Amino acid sequence: MNCSIKHSTTSFPFSDQSPTRVPVGGSTRNPSKIQSLPKPISLKDSKIVLKQPLYVSHLQDFSGSGRNPSKIQSLPPLYVSHIQDFGGSGRKGIHETVCNAYEADHSQPLGQSEAGQKMKIGLYFATWWSLNVVFNIYNKKVLNAFPFPWLTSTLSLAAGSLIMLVSWATKVVEAPKTDVEFWKALFPVALAHTIGHVAATISMSKVAVSFTHIIKSGEPAFSVFVSRVFLGETFPIGVYLSLLPIIGGCALSALTELNFNMTGFMGAMVSNLAFVFRNIFSKKGMKGKSVSGMNYYACLSMLSLLILTPFTIAMEGPQMWEAGWQTALTQVGPNIVWWVVAQSVFYHLYNQVSYMSLDQISPLTFSVGNTMKRISVIVASIIIFRTPLQPVNALGAAIAILGTFIYSQAKQ
Repeated sequence: MNCSIKHSTTSFPFSDQSPTRVPVGGSTRNPSKIQSLPKPISLKDSKIVLKQPLYVSHLQDFSGSGRNPSKIQSLPPLYVSHIQDFGGSGRKGIHETVCNAYEADHSQPLGQSEAGQKMKIGLYFATWWSLNVVFNIYNKKVLNAFPFPWLTSTLSLAAGSLIMLVSWATKVVEAPKTDVEFWKALFPVALAHTIGHVAATISMSKVAVSFTHIIKSGEPAFSVFVSRVFLGETFPIGVYLSLLPIIGGCALSALTELNFNMTGFMGAMVSNLAFVFRNIFSKKGMKGKSVSGMNYYACLSMLSLLILTPFTIAMEGPQMWEAGWQTALTQVGPNIVWWVVAQSVFYHLYNQVSYMSLDQISPLTFSVGNTMKRISVIVASIIIFRTPLQPVNALGAAIAILGTFIYSQAKQ
């Protein structure tokens, strides 16, 4: 970040032993002051190298006429790589200084950091979508042969919990430092996650994968509704208008679905609502916490597993599982074991990556990315499972996806 700041000739106290708090701004006559322990350095020097973080409340630019100064807010600490003084600018006692800075927790200048951040989020999204496609394929294979969505959902959470416990024990991933307040804040997130996960699995056990994801592509509508009603957020008119093709496309696809099932339809709708709440609660819970997105989702999986297990036993039970497992082994053979393991592991991996993305973006952007990934899932499932698709049904899906694209553009 390059900042051009005009100031009167002054000496700046400086200390190497503690962070220096830098309020930059004020009047046009004396806009810059640095206060710290006494050890004066004058900006008459041609170049000053500062090697400790500076806490900058804001940078005020007085270039031009000086009547409309612009301010750049900077809350995290900044490292100032150098301050270079170019001498007088035509008026006595006035100097022009260029200040180069970068965030204290980054090693690159801010401009380059933003580009790197976009690349990282793009990589997260691509990995997230690919893993999700694989999960959906194996999940549907398991549900076709072993139609017990409650147990299937529980095994997914159990696999993720086991993976992270082993990662923490072997120091592959540093274990998070949590307290009682963290788990209290996590509980509503885990509850919403559990409901959304089970509802989506029930939906896919009753209808085609493509149909479930077409209905779930309406998630931005739920996101806008929840954000507006519960968070008081307002959006441009274009955002609201973009919801019309999303809702219309989902409705058209549902009405023309050859294998429509009300349980499958309602499961997808409940999943939409639950996951929107999960994303919003997650983003709130992650703010100000030292827990990374990866560890946050690990804790979420473990708490969700505790919530879900008793309901799973009550809804299905060991006797039903034993009979169903024997049937699956007869029909599929030993491959059913690999399918269960694959769907459980890939469920954790794609959600883990999605939470690493959520750690960097807003809930609404997350919902858009979550909807766009459904294009690849819908296409892959239609090809692999040879799902019959009427032209009108395909048109409804296309309209819903187009609405999602318009929504993402209107939201920018």
